Amino acid sequence: MAVKFPNLRLMHIFVTVAKHQGFASAQQDLNLTVSAISNYMSELEEKLGFVLCRRGRGGFALTPKGEAYLQQSMTLLNTLENFERYTASLRGEQGGTLNLGVIDSTITDPMLPITDAIGQFSDLFPLVHLNLQIKNPNALLHGILNNELDIAVGTFSLQGNSVVSHPLYREQHWLYCSDQHELFGVRHPTVAHISQMRMVTRSYWSAADLGKKGFKQSVASVESMEAQLMLILSGKYIGYLPEHYALPWVQQQRLRALLPTDYGYQAPFSLIFRRGRSKEILIRTLRDLLRSASKSWKTRR
Repeated sequence: MAVKFPNLRLMHIFVTVAKHQGFASAQQDLNLTVSAISNYMSELEEKLGFVLCRRGRGGFALTPKGEAYLQQSMTLLNTLENFERYTASLRGEQGGTLNLGVIDSTITDPMLPITDAIGQFSDLFPLVHLNLQIKNPNALLHGILNNELDIAVGTFSLQGNSVVSHPLYREQHWLYCSDQHELFGVRHPTVAHISQMRMVTRSYWSAADLGKKGFKQSVASVESMEAQLMLILSGKYIGYLPEHYALPWVQQQRLRALLPTDYGYQAPFSLIFRRGRSKEILIRTLRDLLRSASKSWKTRR
């Protein structure tokens, strides 16, 4: 009996649509119009003989068969990518794609010289396509668990047994207000006074995370450090920022750290990848380069 191999392009389109939870949001990644995506999805469903997803006014949702087909599709595409890497290694080359995820605003962090590690990696593997994605911690962990990312760097509270974690360093955060805020000119603000201020927090923080940092609630939330900085600079909010990221505005006297002895914490940074992948040469090499770059900076301090 002949085995009919699936259409990989249609499969890739389906996986991308499922990842973005809709046709419109998948347009940019696929470089296709909504109409074209719809036609390709209909073609795939016709070939398969069952419906993969519901789309319409009620929103996008995978059917049970769609969920099952998605998991197998992701596994197959990942296997083919690994096979491509293996074939390249037999030729004495190392090609393929490496998907690296990093938390935002690390470009100003001297403790994590990612650019140095990437430069060395590219010298070693010039044929490898490096796909660098900036995401929040939850999205990074989700990407690792779903094989959308090969390796990720950030702060992760919960990881589970499916993930291997390598500690890198601890990032210092302080509580800041801007020169437009009422606390900026107060020489000796109290904890009681500060705790009543309008607080901006990260959308991925839980209530417990917020409580550990000295606040019961927030009145604004953000996905990125840049967005948090914007709200703090408005003068209407206070919030936590990494010391290295806030430094230029502190030097310009546009930001001030509030009661550093009471408000401050260190975020543990680590490098993670899916368990069982530590022997893959691309992951192993980038892991070692990132750890080496971080250690090298510490010794130069």
